[in-house]
Amino acid sequence: MAKIKTLTNGTKKDVILKNASALFRKKGFKATSLRELAETMDIEAPSLYNHIGSKSELLEEICFSVAKDFTEYMNTIMASKDDAVEKISKLIRFHIQKMYTDFDNVFVSNHEWKQLQKKQLTEFLSQRKAYESAFTEIINEGIKKRLFKTLHPQITVLTILSAVRGLEFLHDHKNEYSIESLEENMVQHLLTGIIK
Repeated sequence: MAKIKTLTNGTKKDVILKNASALFRKKGFKATSLRELAETMDIEAPSLYNHIGSKSELLEEICFSVAKDFTEYMNTIMASKDDAVEKISKLIRFHIQKMYTDFDNVFVSNHEWKQLQKKQLTEFLSQRKAYESAFTEIINEGIKKRLFKTLHPQITVLTILSAVRGLEFLHDHKNEYSIESLEENMVQHLLTGIIK
């Protein structure tokens, strides 16, 4: 069996996380074993324990890495002087870019978060709620300034997030759509429905 081959500027743990994310997406967290993960990497299963503590640790790192990216971007958006329309536009584009460039991790974070251990699950849900609250705050800001129609803010946020999450279904055909085309079309479709 071979040793773990690292990527440029990456660590062995980064390689393990990348492979784990791909397997969790294809088979689900529960159905994936560390032995299977080791086999896909062509290493002995005990070698994994030199770099990780458990399968749950891998899921935790994947979910919180994605949550961190979204939280940091939201903080940047909230601190900007852009109006609500531009803020929402940028958030939609960011979701699309993440879906394109970090698909396995985003997919796992969207679908397997329920498998987190209790303490981590509570923290993850707290971060998710804070993100959605900030999103809702931007919608409310747009409504108050008469940039958006008077729609239910939470339903508007749910509609936008559900739409960008639905891009999962296009993943196998992503070469048929440029990321620029997707961004422009989705921003137009989603914002035309709420701009006054």
